[in-house]
Amino acid sequence: MNRKFKIIFTSDTHGHVLPFNYPTNSPENSGLLNIAGQIEKDGDTLVIDGGDSLQGTPLTQYYLSHEEQYDFHPIAEGFNEMKCDYFTLGNHDFNFGYGEIKKYLDKMKAKCLCANVIDKRGELKLEKSTVHTLSNGLRIGITGVVTDYVNLWEREENLTELEVTEPIEAARQELAKLRERSDITVCIYHGGFEKDLSTGKPLADTRENVACEMCEKLDFDILLTGHQHMSIPSVEIAGTHAVQPADQAKEYVELEAVEENGKLNISSEIVKVGNAHEDSLYNRLQPMQAEIQKWLDQTIGELDEEILPEKKLDCAISGSRVADLFNQVELEFSRADFACSSLGNEALGVPKYISIRDVAHIYPFANTLTIKKVTGQTIKDSLERSAEYLEIKNGKPEISDTFLKPKVEHYNYDFWAGLDYEFDLRKPVGERVVKLLTMNGEPVIMNKVYTLAANNYRATGTGGYDAIGKSETKLSSTEEMPDLIIEFLRRHGKIGEIKNRRFKVIYK
Repeated sequence: MNRKFKIIFTSDTHGHVLPFNYPTNSPENSGLLNIAGQIEKDGDTLVIDGGDSLQGTPLTQYYLSHEEQYDFHPIAEGFNEMKCDYFTLGNHDFNFGYGEIKKYLDKMKAKCLCANVIDKRGELKLEKSTVHTLSNGLRIGITGVVTDYVNLWEREENLTELEVTEPIEAARQELAKLRERSDITVCIYHGGFEKDLSTGKPLADTRENVACEMCEKLDFDILLTGHQHMSIPSVEIAGTHAVQPADQAKEYVELEAVEENGKLNISSEIVKVGNAHEDSLYNRLQPMQAEIQKWLDQTIGELDEEILPEKKLDCAISGSRVADLFNQVELEFSRADFACSSLGNEALGVPKYISIRDVAHIYPFANTLTIKKVTGQTIKDSLERSAEYLEIKNGKPEISDTFLKPKVEHYNYDFWAGLDYEFDLRKPVGERVVKLLTMNGEPVIMNKVYTLAANNYRATGTGGYDAIGKSETKLSSTEEMPDLIIEFLRRHGKIGEIKNRRFKVIYK
């Protein structure tokens, strides 16, 4: 007997419901509504999502601060329009606490499967696994897990009623139950691959991503991954077929499989999202959209002059005015000795007259501020990590492949405020920091303890900054960086040239 089935899989949609780019104020081919209009669903098709849905656009930011005005949840409505069957939670879905997760799950028609999240209060519509019988009789056993690095990244108060356990063991326990009742087994994993899929080379020495290990230790038929925002149409690892779509609801994975006499043949591909939305929910969301647009266009500050979009290499060599702004916000709020902010993946600029929309463009994340107690040695080690971003090719500085492959990670290069420092690219990696002073000209002392303001992502040590992650936390703020930037601009009104660091790169 020959039985076919299909899986439509999205992940890391990050609040992209409407086909609209808010920072650029223009339509785009993306969003849950376009996906809903593009896919075809029948009794042998499952629509599944891999999490990170509640954070990422001004729509989610506006809704979460005005939700009492609305009798619907726009993210849930988008997935309901897609006829989503199952989903798991992503790390960013924890950013707003237990109450917001509950409201979201209550509005979702799909089942949330997250085997390694323990709900201590017992009020969430959360299941560990399920068996879905298709129209053709195939029994699909499904579970879901999220990276346990949620425990490192998330604010403590958002996890008081939730416990996130190790994902592989949780998946193993559910797989044992599913095998007895299923023909096909599927794991939704909000996490990615810890190895280069071409060479097998480890990408990091952390356990943020463990998809390869999951394939090697368990034997799910299908592993649906996310978190890394990489387009991976298909990869076979130890007998498991794994996939991953990119983020922002700009594409999805379409997986087709045929089961015949117990043998499974699987093929999958990445499908780009076009302009295909239905009008019903789109029209229902337009009043909210109009309010969001008015809110975004409020002018909140003024610069002496426009900051043109900054090129990555130029920034790494000469500094970033955008990062200087972020660091100044961190310094003023925290009163720390130093601050660090990362290079963005996009080329960012800031107009002379700054609106909330502009802040959403230059800082699209819900990161919060953390103050760490760091030694001078930690500062030097961290700067050495950033210095790895550059290398000399044909006598000129270029961006190292380490930060470009297999995933573009410009955001793991940091700019520091409060310091006067130099990199010499002619020296070996780990020995490139040749000048390290405070802005007052005093040497940074290796065994002295200083305070550092950083976003909560960097404060965990993620991105190769283990020394920062291991340092004592003095304060974890609940204030989100976009809100702090908006407050800073409103308070100062007109912003002159920001001089909070001196920096030089030597390469010849």
